[in-house]
Amino acid sequence: MTTEGMEALSYVEIPTYATRLPGKPSPKETVRPTPKITTAIPHSDSVSESPAMPSSAQLNSPSRVFGNLPGLLLASSLQIPANAPAANPRTGIQLLSTRDPLSVPITTVNFRRFISKIGPVWWLQDRIEEVLMWRKGWKVTVMWMALYTFICYFPRLILLLPNVAILAVLLAAHPSRRSADTESLNPPEVLPPPRANAREGSAEWLANIQGIQNLMGAFADAHDAVFPTILHLTYATPYTPHICTLTIIATLITLPLLPLIPLRPLFITLGLTPFVLTHPFTHRTLPLLLSALPLGRWRGRVTRAIDDDRLKDRHWRSPMRDVELFENERWVGGDGGSGTWSKSHLKPGERVPWTRGRDGWSGLSADGSGDVSSNLTFALEPGWVFVETEDWRADTEGEWSTLGSDEFGWVYTNDAWLDPRAAPSDEWKTQGAITRRRRWTRRIYFNPTSTL
Repeated sequence: MTTEGMEALSYVEIPTYATRLPGKPSPKETVRPTPKITTAIPHSDSVSESPAMPSSAQLNSPSRVFGNLPGLLLASSLQIPANAPAANPRTGIQLLSTRDPLSVPITTVNFRRFISKIGPVWWLQDRIEEVLMWRKGWKVTVMWMALYTFICYFPRLILLLPNVAILAVLLAAHPSRRSADTESLNPPEVLPPPRANAREGSAEWLANIQGIQNLMGAFADAHDAVFPTILHLTYATPYTPHICTLTIIATLITLPLLPLIPLRPLFITLGLTPFVLTHPFTHRTLPLLLSALPLGRWRGRVTRAIDDDRLKDRHWRSPMRDVELFENERWVGGDGGSGTWSKSHLKPGERVPWTRGRDGWSGLSADGSGDVSSNLTFALEPGWVFVETEDWRADTEGEWSTLGSDEFGWVYTNDAWLDPRAAPSDEWKTQGAITRRRRWTRRIYFNPTSTL
């Protein structure tokens, strides 16, 4: 019973052990302070160039790390169930992926065998990259381009590729060629493939592990790039029926046009395009052509379109607006005219690495020091929360600046953070007095349930 109720019932005898309940608070007491919401710092390295960090290979010795590879496997947190099925539970057929039961000893033995025998695959990959990237000279690459063009005009020659491969191996391993290479003062231009059984702990063994490491990273990067698109084909999004309809319409339109498409010129164009794109001349001219295009504007619009596609229904039904913060850096020159941009180069007493206001002095840290390491604290209005499906996005168009910005959204200023420009001045760079700012935005929406 509340205090007011007990006062109204004055004739009731109240026991001594009874506890009085507090009454209803006054309107002034119901006002709660604005809650602070914590968000992660934007990943600025994904938008602009940053100084190269030392790799793990420089921090740890490969021979020390991989010296006891079976021990690393045995020390891993591999949990093997006692009743693991030995075959596919759906069909009962013993597939290649389920032939042997999961076992640490079998994994160790097979991994050792795989490392010792995978060397020729990496050797072949290096040779293909050398030809494709024009690293063996223009004569070698042009020869392979001519061979590909010849096969495109006579596609039945593809049936002879197994014979050609066997003859190439026989010629490369002929004893006369081996003796000629030994007697010659100049080593052969093409390095022989590594041994099929590399000795454990040798340089070839570590090189094979390096190739496996890079292949795993490349596969993971490709998976992360393709997987969001695959979701639209698995009925996980509302766009799958529309994609199915468009695919059927495109197929029906393309079928009558198939006899009219010249296949030989098409395959020649598709096959020679990678050689053109990897040519050194293309590497020099293509960035200049791309820099003249408004790529920052289109990159920002594409990013916003992707973010809009991930919004939920509750986001579309609620009001949304943007909150902003600014990233600040300073240039410090080095030897030979080189230098680096970094937040650690900011002088004591000037603006902090991350600021809220456009004046550049409203810091984000809770203690007022401005040293924001991993999280940003925002005091949003009651009922407003960050959109959960997106993160901070860099303003690559520089909409907040009337003078524009570079392709990454940076606006450059002098040592006093004045005289903004879209590109750094040579005079500032010579004096080592260059600063720059970039705006980041993130959307918030009104969620009444967050105030409950």
